[in-house]
Amino acid sequence: MHSAILVHPRFDGVWPWTADHAHRIWQREGSVEFLRLGPDEKQLVTQLLQTSQKIERLLILGYNLTVADVEQLPRLREFAWIEGGYGLDETRQAEVLAALRAQGAKLIRHQSEGFWGQSVSEFGFALTLSGLRRIPQLHREMITNTRTWYYEPPNGVGQPSVRGQQYGDDSCFTNGTLEGKRVRIVGAGNIASRYASFCHFFGADVAAWDPFASEPCFHRSGARREHFLDRLVHDAEIFVPMVPLTDKTAGLVTAAHIDALPRGTLVVLVTRAGICDMTAVRRRVLAGELSLAADVFDVEPLPLDDPLLGHPNVVHTPHNAGRTKQAGERWAEMLLEQFAPV
Repeated sequence: MHSAILVHPRFDGVWPWTADHAHRIWQREGSVEFLRLGPDEKQLVTQLLQTSQKIERLLILGYNLTVADVEQLPRLREFAWIEGGYGLDETRQAEVLAALRAQGAKLIRHQSEGFWGQSVSEFGFALTLSGLRRIPQLHREMITNTRTWYYEPPNGVGQPSVRGQQYGDDSCFTNGTLEGKRVRIVGAGNIASRYASFCHFFGADVAAWDPFASEPCFHRSGARREHFLDRLVHDAEIFVPMVPLTDKTAGLVTAAHIDALPRGTLVVLVTRAGICDMTAVRRRVLAGELSLAADVFDVEPLPLDDPLLGHPNVVHTPHNAGRTKQAGERWAEMLLEQFAPV
């Protein structure tokens, strides 16, 4: 089996670990011509490849393919063509695809976004623990002053339910251990089901709402299925909207849902902020009614004068939950698994 991989920097800029991992996988199965292009490359694919007449499997990452290339690939049987960082505009490239199919070549597509499900769900779980225990806030305070080391109660007299020895949590919001907390999740897909299983394993009471998920999605994750989104929000201690942003999910969590969250609820955002009414989220967070642990925002990058930045009840990261080396490698694996076995 003779294979070829051609990768442009525009793809490496989105998935920097993927092409090399794909190369390693295909090297185990036969001869591979691997070509990493310069940013200004303009030549045809078949002008760049030395073995185009022999190629049976082709992976093009971030570069254009033309009708003129097709006749120079007589043995091609399977190919994946990722023109940008994510996929292919098939309508715009219909002529090329038709020529390849007429020649007997099969287009392989990415079938799922599960490649970063583990990375995002773990990051969301980490944000949850950070929000409960104020880990980033305490880290920052230790750098700037030593007050955080001192745990004396007000006026030096011990009182119930106030700061005491080695207590760094904020009692105004959901805090302490995840065990026993009411975790309420919007979604039961690749990311949400993993996150639910982590929380369930730690002893949380987990419920999820997702009208499109099958019953096994809830069973495997240890989440009780909630059939009504309105009911999901009423008793939340940790509220986690965790679905992708689509035309159907934009604004899915309304201002009414946000306003129905109990005072002190921790809201965790790691997929897209647009699934929520962020005006309502901001209003309640800045009023000290909710705490927030977020990797995604309604405005990105978040301006340096945004009131959420550095707010005492907010944990924030710059939209990087999904970007791990493992996610990039899994991207390659999920694509190459669809090629016929050698």
